[in-house]
Amino acid sequence: MEKVRPPRRMGWPLQTAGDKGYSYPRVRAWLERRGIEAVIPQRSDQVEYEGRRRLDRRAYRRRSKVENSVGWLKENRRVGTRYDKLASSFPAFVNLAIIRRYLRILAPDDPSDRA
Repeated sequence: MEKVRPPRRMGWPLQTAGDKGYSYPRVRAWLERRGIEAVIPQRSDQVEYEGRRRLDRRAYRRRSKVENSVGWLKENRRVGTRYDKLASSFPAFVNLAIIRRYLRILAPDDPSDRA
């Protein structure tokens, strides 16, 4: 967590979301020391000895939407593998992937989109 810390002027986030793989007492204690709310569901084996913790389901759903969007972007092979040599090319291809997505939503039966 120390390695992905935001710049000092921004400070720490108010919440950090993660999946059950991050549900460890050490991670929760680290977040708590910094005043960050952990939006991490408990693993079933932790409920027995820690008791049930409250989970902000709205925040967890937002995390899920972001994760699904990143997963969708990775399905676009060029974006997922980062073949581009220039840093300016990468955001351009992310934009193209998003445009393709919107076009599929707007015109799902368009015969020109068979690739």
